[in-house]
Amino acid sequence: MSESDVLSGTRQASVERNTKETQVAISIDLDGSGQLEVDTGLPFLDHMLDQIARHGLMNLSIKAKGDLEIDAHHTVEDIGITLGQAFAKALDKTGIRRYGHAYVPLDEALSRVVIDFSGRPGLFYQVQFAKGTVGSFDVDLFHEFFQGFVNHALVTLHIDNIRGKNAHHQIETIFKAFGRAVRMAVEVDSRASSVIPVSYTHLRAHETLRYLVCRVLL
Repeated sequence: MSESDVLSGTRQASVERNTKETQVAISIDLDGSGQLEVDTGLPFLDHMLDQIARHGLMNLSIKAKGDLEIDAHHTVEDIGITLGQAFAKALDKTGIRRYGHAYVPLDEALSRVVIDFSGRPGLFYQVQFAKGTVGSFDVDLFHEFFQGFVNHALVTLHIDNIRGKNAHHQIETIFKAFGRAVRMAVEVDSRASSVIPVSYTHLRAHETLRYLVCRVLL
């Protein structure tokens, strides 16, 4: 895959997920311009998803219908799952930087997000919200969103809210930082356009680091 392939818009995918509780449809273009078309029935979540699109410079279409008459848990989690599936389908890891990170402030709040498209799902989420809701939205559900994403995008994701006294500011800095970290990680490095990033933790018992480097170069 070359940079011209990426810029021509080949990194796109559409995924639908239908369960007893929810119906979710997501389309993604990783090389977009930050456009979002969204309707989840959860305005505050829509606002956060807009941060991913704008700061990640990706185009997203997200439509969801869920059992909101019960609560938002299934809808939020299933959107995270479906977004992760869309990433996994759209992303050719050949030549990408693989790692991304971002610090984002908003007034008193500061958050850091680090992501590794490692193929190994893991969420490390250190967030203590100033309060439990923003409007009527339960902020604990954001953990479920990111857990669903991680499990299906197969990424290692570290999210740390370093400080913050306003729950809205805290979560907004997290989503902005997430978008920027993803943008960095999926960017194609022209100096390694034919290389698939390899994790050293995947060395077999008989392999050494020198063996791995030789195998990659070959």
